[in-house]
Amino acid sequence: QAQLEEFGGGSAEIGGSLRLSCVASPVTYGAGCLAWFRQAPGKERERAAAIRVRDGTTFYSDSVKGRFKISRDHAQKAMYLQMNNLKPEDTATYYCAAERRGFCLSGIDDYYSWGQGTLVTVSS
Repeated sequence: QAQLEEFGGGSAEIGGSLRLSCVASPVTYGAGCLAWFRQAPGKERERAAAIRVRDGTTFYSDSVKGRFKISRDHAQKAMYLQMNNLKPEDTATYYCAAERRGFCLSGIDDYYSWGQGTLVTVSS
């Protein structure tokens, strides 16, 4: 079983919505923090949102705050990203990632496990 696996990418129109899912292995879900990173063509990978598994505290980048919502489901060992009011600049490959300590830091080096990624394309 892959440690992290993403689902739900695809195409959406500007202003539309998509929901991403990330299913984790039991051990990986027990990590301190789960996050969604994204990488647009020619750009560095950046953290869009994160959630502390223990208490559900959430973190968002300024670029997605107010439009995206991250959540997790203990029973399903899953994490979700509800993306609303999508913009062309949201076009990217989205990755889920796990971090052990629960600090939910934003650097990619802080995360030890990564999914394969799922592509999101936003266009008119």
